[in-house]
Amino acid sequence: MTVLPFEGQTALVTGASRGIGAATARALAAAGAHVVLTARDTKGLEAVEQAIFEAGGSATIAPVDLADADGIARLASAVGQRWSKLDILVINAGLLPELTSVADIDQKAWSKALTVNLLATQALIANFDPLLRASPDARVIGMSSGVAANPRAYWGAYASTKAACDVLLQCYAQEVANVSKVRVAILNPGATRTAMRARAYPGEDPASVKPPEDVAERIVGLLCEPFPTGIRVDVNASR
Repeated sequence: MTVLPFEGQTALVTGASRGIGAATARALAAAGAHVVLTARDTKGLEAVEQAIFEAGGSATIAPVDLADADGIARLASAVGQRWSKLDILVINAGLLPELTSVADIDQKAWSKALTVNLLATQALIANFDPLLRASPDARVIGMSSGVAANPRAYWGAYASTKAACDVLLQCYAQEVANVSKVRVAILNPGATRTAMRARAYPGEDPASVKPPEDVAERIVGLLCEPFPTGIRVDVNASR
């Protein structure tokens, strides 16, 4: 009997109702993990959960608005009551504010992006850190963006939130490196066929960029590797 690589492990994926998050959740479940699916879109989560069940996997939906710090705390409490540890945390959910010059950034929209892309990441780490430390091989994957490392005109609002998130994850990686089994990786998916990508590049042919499943495959592969904590990975494959 084949033993799946993540059998007996619990994973949590944010932004799991569509795109890279949904594909990653399905891939983790196929690899044996029980996946906790988190997003605001309950119907989307139910569809992903159903697809996982039909493929023979297991999952639990947990609708949460990451802009609500109390909601993240309640989620962590619920996960902790059901499972004694969290083995995999994929921080995937993100918000793309309007692309505009720095001088014209709408601060209300930027504040919302900062909340989802940065503050929610800290809240997830703060609330799930004890469960991660309880795992013998905990891994945190934070989704980044190419513009976080290579700033681009008119991307300032989004790029700044992702750059700050990358720094936060790197700091966490260093803090837990010598006192726990938690390892952290930052992954830049590159051009991928998602709704966010379509908003940013409305004239682009979706078939010219890789599907979310390619990124999910790389994430699963990375999670199976003994990667050094703090590593940054760029997914460059395309179709």
